Amino acid sequence: MNNLRILLLVCVSLIVPEALLPLVTAEEIPRSRPNIIFLFADDQSTYSVGCYGNKDVTTPNMDQLGRDGIVFDKHYNTTAICMASRANVFAGMYEYKTGCNFDHGDMHADVWEKSYPVLLRKAGYLTAFAGKFGIVVEGKGLCEEDFDFWGGSPGQTDYRTANNKSMKKYATKYPHSTLSYGAFAQDVIRQSVEQKKPFCLSISFKAPHKPATPDPRFNEVYAGKKFTKPDNFGREFGEHLAPQSKSGRQFPRFIEWKYDTDYDGEMAKYHQQVYGIDVALGMIRDELAAQGVADNTVVIYTSDNGYICGSHGYGSKVLPMEESSRVPLIIYDPRSPLNGKHLRCDQLTGNIDFAPTILELAGLPIPANMDGTSLLPLLQDPKTGGHDQLAFINVYGPLPTHSLSCLTPQYKYTYWWYADDQMKPVEELFDTKNDPLELTNLADKPTSQPVLQEMRTRYDQELAKWTRQAVDYNDYQRYGTLFRRALTSSNAPN
Repeated sequence: MNNLRILLLVCVSLIVPEALLPLVTAEEIPRSRPNIIFLFADDQSTYSVGCYGNKDVTTPNMDQLGRDGIVFDKHYNTTAICMASRANVFAGMYEYKTGCNFDHGDMHADVWEKSYPVLLRKAGYLTAFAGKFGIVVEGKGLCEEDFDFWGGSPGQTDYRTANNKSMKKYATKYPHSTLSYGAFAQDVIRQSVEQKKPFCLSISFKAPHKPATPDPRFNEVYAGKKFTKPDNFGREFGEHLAPQSKSGRQFPRFIEWKYDTDYDGEMAKYHQQVYGIDVALGMIRDELAAQGVADNTVVIYTSDNGYICGSHGYGSKVLPMEESSRVPLIIYDPRSPLNGKHLRCDQLTGNIDFAPTILELAGLPIPANMDGTSLLPLLQDPKTGGHDQLAFINVYGPLPTHSLSCLTPQYKYTYWWYADDQMKPVEELFDTKNDPLELTNLADKPTSQPVLQEMRTRYDQELAKWTRQAVDYNDYQRYGTLFRRALTSSNAPN
């Protein structure tokens, strides 16, 4: 009867306004409802994980999770900066609908009320959060009261566990915050099993975000290690990129962060921080097994954005290039028939898909306002599903770097709209399937004109959605004009 009720709710949601739908209550949750663990690294690139092809790194638990489940090869963050990306994930919407990012403003309470943690708790799940919350909700702050277990902290949090108020009790055993989040997760798992309720645990690690602060207990892992540079490393491989992209802090950080002079030293610290997360992942999976709930717990592992560690002569994130926009994604659903087959998914997916996925896992209807789609069908058939196109957004940092990109499973198109006396609007078109290092801009190639025209049309579609759907606050409306391809020099500010 419960399953029939939920099915009816899903069907009715297609024709009845969402505000009129009844809530799914705790009593309506089947006992077999899976537990859900969402693990979120901060600034982790695909080249920091062994199962993504890097033989220089040690990530045994991430690699094992990949062998157990599905590894996603075309997964993108629709905004590659932490605050906006976290809002995307919570709400399942593009940034111009969450209205939330640095330089713009906080999330409104009505947006948060439709986030996956709120909806799951109303439906009877125990909810837990630890780490970098990343956003502020107007009138609610960090929303601590919306979780049953709380280990979150404001701002960027601190690598010193003792400096994170909600995590202090773990400081003696785990003075570095990364493993403290593993211990928090273990406690949540134990207590949820004791209460005999399904749980949704979300952990946002601070690592490997700068300032680079690895846990010293792992100093030997990469001591003296030499790392292979990517084939697009260095300034000579960025000469073809738009001058607008060189206007932000990403360009000087190639030198400021010593990628040009101490690549091995910088990458050793970076990968050591990721190794700490790997150990925490192992702690969590071991606890699931110890408590007898591993066979009913879905584990999702990803990052809020990637990281540019010298590719094209840049550093940091934000920009649409592959190293910052594409990130690891591994999902293990113990109920999937494909488990253990070492399968990969090359369908296009985005961070706006996590909220719909988590809601479907919980047996809840997906609100019509969400832009993402559930990833669960890809766990049954990784060759069918995903998106035909996605938007990638940057409206953070200096105005020239603000841009909109359109992604398809094969191509990425960016219109760099900004113009002044130093630069003019520029188009970039990359074949990310055959040129994943983005070494050739196809926009000026005569043979690529049919693809260019198609991608322009797709870009215009994404901009049209922005124009129709953007919130009317926090300065998102104007980009419907700024990003319009028909405009050129008139876009420049006075």
